[in-house]
Amino acid sequence: MGTRERRERSDQADRELITLFRDALLTFSLSEDSVALAAVGGYGRGELSPGSDLDITFVCNNSVNDERKSQLVNAVLYPLWDKGWSVDHSVRTRSEYRESAASDIKVLLGLLDIRRIAGNSDLVDAISHDASEMWRKDSEKFLPALRSSILEREKQSGELAFLLEPDLKEARGGLRDIQAIRAIARIQTVPVSLDRLAAAESLLANVRDGLHQVSGRKRDQLLFIEQDKVAALLGFADADVLMYEVAKSARTVDYIMSLTWHRIDRSLKKFRFKRPAFEEIAKGIEINGSEIQFNSVAPWDDPTLGLRAAALAAQRGFTLSIESATELAEKLTPFGEVWPRRSREDLIALIGAGEHMIGVFESLDQEGIIERWIPEWSHLRFLPQRNVLHRHTVDRHMLEVAVRATVLTRSVHRPDLLLAAALFHDLGKGFSGRDHSDYGAELIAPLARRIGFADEDVATLQLLIKHHLLLPLIATTRDLDDPATIQSVLSQVPDAQTLELLHALSIADGEATGKAAWSKWKASLVADLVHRSLAAMAGTEPARQLELTERQLRLAQLNELYVEVEAREESYQIEIVTPDRNGLLAIVAGALAISKFDVRSARTKTVNDVAVMTWLVSVDAQGEIPDAAAISTLLRRVLEGELDLTTRIDERIQNYRKYPGIPVSPPRVLALNDHATAATVLEVRMHDRPGVLYSISKAISRFGVDIQAAIVATLGAEAFDTLYITDVNGQPLPEDQAKGLARQIERYLETL
Repeated sequence: MGTRERRERSDQADRELITLFRDALLTFSLSEDSVALAAVGGYGRGELSPGSDLDITFVCNNSVNDERKSQLVNAVLYPLWDKGWSVDHSVRTRSEYRESAASDIKVLLGLLDIRRIAGNSDLVDAISHDASEMWRKDSEKFLPALRSSILEREKQSGELAFLLEPDLKEARGGLRDIQAIRAIARIQTVPVSLDRLAAAESLLANVRDGLHQVSGRKRDQLLFIEQDKVAALLGFADADVLMYEVAKSARTVDYIMSLTWHRIDRSLKKFRFKRPAFEEIAKGIEINGSEIQFNSVAPWDDPTLGLRAAALAAQRGFTLSIESATELAEKLTPFGEVWPRRSREDLIALIGAGEHMIGVFESLDQEGIIERWIPEWSHLRFLPQRNVLHRHTVDRHMLEVAVRATVLTRSVHRPDLLLAAALFHDLGKGFSGRDHSDYGAELIAPLARRIGFADEDVATLQLLIKHHLLLPLIATTRDLDDPATIQSVLSQVPDAQTLELLHALSIADGEATGKAAWSKWKASLVADLVHRSLAAMAGTEPARQLELTERQLRLAQLNELYVEVEAREESYQIEIVTPDRNGLLAIVAGALAISKFDVRSARTKTVNDVAVMTWLVSVDAQGEIPDAAAISTLLRRVLEGELDLTTRIDERIQNYRKYPGIPVSPPRVLALNDHATAATVLEVRMHDRPGVLYSISKAISRFGVDIQAAIVATLGAEAFDTLYITDVNGQPLPEDQAKGLARQIERYLETL
């Protein structure tokens, strides 16, 4: 199998056609100057596979009438058909070809590879020249049509790199895309990395040849039943090794295709816009058009830089520029033994961006950055899973599970753990003799600790990965009315919060696997099992309030404004003690927001009408290092009514909104009474953005209730805020009033 064999098949076909063509000219007294026989497409390139069609065209001048054309064509085709050749043919004049090529990009692309077999060479050369000139001069017309055809093929055939039974020719990253890239290279307007295509093209073409040979058909879809035979024919150790190489080659093709379109788009923008708009959104990171890129002051010695850029790109619905991905691979500073907290949050924000995550993740993966951050990923790249229930390779399946998990983040208390478990749930696959769930639970522990998860979170991730198949298995094989069935869940899942995570992971995994593995029937059984198990548990406890220290109690007794700032390794802790008043949480949150601080977490508690607050913040690209005196002055101005927070925060929100962002689930607000603290607890779950806590606390204050305490957490790109509220008399709200308040706040937040 190889280029030589494909050329020999083409030469053999040429010899057959030359003989038939010349015999036909003699039989019907046709001049060789009046007609030519040419090959187009793959045959034109001399790349015939065992099952390929002979794509040929008869080119005639105006002296040949329709009767003679028909006689000539039949004289050539009938003997070919009798010998079993599959032929795709056309008959046109030069002017007819010009008209067809101008209106049909498929015709035009085929003519770019036209090659004379016999007859008048001038006719073929003229058509070749016409096609090349048309392709170059009208590229702005044809390139959008080419891109549309590529996207349509991808929609129909999927992505070759991630499919378990891929179409080697039509799927994205396949042989058809290689020819599209070569066609783009002929325009010569942007550099095309053809040298990086050679190995991938050779591998895919050889596999296609092998498939045709072992199947005896011209079909290009590589089915499970043929993969072992093709692997043996081509000398691979087994089908898994074959499919690994296929996926690797397809990823290369797809990456070069993306790089080429990127360069085309940038080239067009260069001529349309004199001065592109740049906006720095983090230190060293800026927006340029619809891309995130590094600027000239990027701090390359900062290991957090790459993940920060990736998270910003994915969350804002942008791409990470190809040049930036390449530059990052060259200048990447590795993390230490444990990642900084912000990098862990950036990873979760990247995973939590849904569909927009995949393109950014793939760019990083192609440049080898993902496996430098997460060495465990190397084993999973391109890893096939020969299971009829699955549609994708292991690495792509885990990305698809993460995408589906983003829809479920409002249904759990720890969306960050859900997203991490989704991305790594099959970490243990591909190791011979090991159960992938058990081994994955072993592998996740050192990885999660390195990323920076606390020990209790590591234990939860281990449980989620170990038991990610548990709920569907029990729900479909056990009697749900049997108390022992529920007990089997309770014996392995320790609490309601973990169960809700496991349920969400089961849904995401099932939906990503496909209809054969997940149906409405199975989903309903799993939901019923979870409902019964939750009923047997104690329920989910709200986050605990801040426990004040002796020092904080003494400060509270002073009954005056106090601000202290402490620098942490990668953030700043701001302690604020001040007399309480209605709407205080909104005021402080708003003051921090207009100071361009990003709140990562906060805990507040009111004691004897004095609020004690501990905020953990980071500083965005335009912000300044927190200063206690400056914060005190700002708070006094706001508290005394000298500064309008709403206008300033609205300006910041509008600046954030001018970029597209990504689709997110609507806010969700839950209410429950906490008898231990005699308060009503509101849990607010929504997508993070500038001023989000200000909006939440302002919304609550509008309804005439007091916020006694707050626990604020930013988990990746999700805000999860727990607020303890009472009525004006310091009492928890009646249950119906609490639920009504939750619904009103939810509707208010949806309008923001």
